[in-house]
Amino acid sequence: MRRFSGRFRSALIIGVQGIRARKLRTLLSMVSLFLGVLAVVVVQTGASVAQRALLSDIELTSGIDGTAVLDFNSTPESAAVVLDTLKKRPQATGTVALSAIIGEPGVQAINPGGSPFDQNWGPTQVCTPDGTCTVSNEPPGQAIELQLTALTSDVRQFRPFRPQSGNWLDFSTVPALAPRLVLNREAAKGFTEHRVPAEMRLRGATTNMTPQLIGVVDDGDSAPHAYVRMDELAAWLPPAGLADPAVGGYVQILMPANDPVQQVLVSKLQAINASPMITTINSKKDQESQLKMLRLIFLAMAGLVLLIGVAGILNVGLATVGERVEEFALRRAVGTPRALLAGIVLAETLLTGLLTAAAAIGVSALGLKAASMLLGSQTPFLQNVQFPWDAGVAGIIAGLAAGVLGGFIPALRAAGIPIATVMRA
Repeated sequence: MRRFSGRFRSALIIGVQGIRARKLRTLLSMVSLFLGVLAVVVVQTGASVAQRALLSDIELTSGIDGTAVLDFNSTPESAAVVLDTLKKRPQATGTVALSAIIGEPGVQAINPGGSPFDQNWGPTQVCTPDGTCTVSNEPPGQAIELQLTALTSDVRQFRPFRPQSGNWLDFSTVPALAPRLVLNREAAKGFTEHRVPAEMRLRGATTNMTPQLIGVVDDGDSAPHAYVRMDELAAWLPPAGLADPAVGGYVQILMPANDPVQQVLVSKLQAINASPMITTINSKKDQESQLKMLRLIFLAMAGLVLLIGVAGILNVGLATVGERVEEFALRRAVGTPRALLAGIVLAETLLTGLLTAAAAIGVSALGLKAASMLLGSQTPFLQNVQFPWDAGVAGIIAGLAAGVLGGFIPALRAAGIPIATVMRA
């Protein structure tokens, strides 16, 4: 073991001396290999960033991985059960979807049905509890329709909304009589482009109310949307009003997987024949096969570029061995083993591969940092992005593999030089 260690150290030292003696040739080898290793690192980095971007959008609309989601259509009884169960359990968030119109009373909204402002979903339909729906005959006016989500606690622990301006809902304060709303970007655009009166009406509410617009977030929704504290609607909307027939009375509860409150809620809801559908979000696993296939395709393309670099190292290595025939023969004559001669050549190519990998990793890391600084404000998933360690590992492996492949044949040729060559020289 000591003998092998000594040979390895000797090969490494002589390899370093060879690189220092032939700086220009080493530089040319690194240049030919650089693009191939850089392609591998960029593919791995791009795959990690793409996964981050994909999961970032999914987290906004669905939730972070590991979140248990309970979905069901609300009834007055089930709405009361949810409110009572989650009242002192902030670790779980209940959400109730409602349809709200802000603006002039008795008119049809600028965006009927809560559609995005650059689309038209057709006229608004008014539905009764028995399921009968008719087209609204109200005249058009200055009003905006949006989806209003009432929250029992801070939903950002499960759906990390990106703040744009203003403040988020503060659940630690006393409920306000005038409900505080946080808009998404599409709703904020509508209120910026259209001047509407500050009067909000909800189906089932005792009277119209005056909302306070306190902030804007990016929630990944292309339609106008607003968020409000559930307890701030309590004075205006009785529990029966939460079963809004216009939107199906949709209720969603988000909580950590295997949280004890899940069993409590399911038992209470089953007791009133309102069994929820339970799912656990695992977006990373769901998208893994798609990302894996994309990564393999690009890695295959990067491998082709890497082979060009291997050919460059092989060519330079063969030329170097041809120039050092007398040196290697003399070393054989003084008792240097063939394995050590091969190790000297491989040490040079491996060191060249490692130096190239270090340069490619450094360039990629700096490029990703620059992209984060320049585009982070416009592209949220690039904010504070870190260079992925797996890309660095892939670059090192690619550099070492290129060194072995490019130096294997020159190493065999160096080990096979006969001692008689020195005599002929």
